[in-house]
Amino acid sequence: MYIRPIKKTDDAPLAKIIRTNLEFFNLAIPGTAFYDPELDHLSLYYGKSPRRNYFVGIENNELVGGIGIAEFLMDKNICELQKLYLKDDAKGKGYSHQLMNTALNFAKEAGYTAVYLESHHRLTAALKLYQKYDFKILAKPLAPSPHNAMDRFLLKEL
Repeated sequence: MYIRPIKKTDDAPLAKIIRTNLEFFNLAIPGTAFYDPELDHLSLYYGKSPRRNYFVGIENNELVGGIGIAEFLMDKNICELQKLYLKDDAKGKGYSHQLMNTALNFAKEAGYTAVYLESHHRLTAALKLYQKYDFKILAKPLAPSPHNAMDRFLLKEL
């Protein structure tokens, strides 16, 4: 797999990957990324700021997943890790680690001091990945979020 920044042509296949994953985990509900207004136009959303980026993984010329970094609490210089999802046939190959490393390196280079994320207890593989990267579990969200169906909140100091 190789990794590159998102392009407009990635928007539709990426939205499908994200929605398919959320449907599988019974998370196609309000308060999740499933209903994010920018989900069908992620290239536009992540292109609005130099401190945002979304990286896609490509295997055999096919988009297999991605991961994003965007501003979160700017007064505290904290970004948010967003929308780490892979196609089913790309799981178990170490791609999530490659995407995570790319996103965390971008966050450091962009000058963030910490990375926040919201997840759900049903996303057990993702939660294990975050623990491997030293994300610490928080008792509550750092700030109000449109993803109010999420029930796991994590933070990693950079």
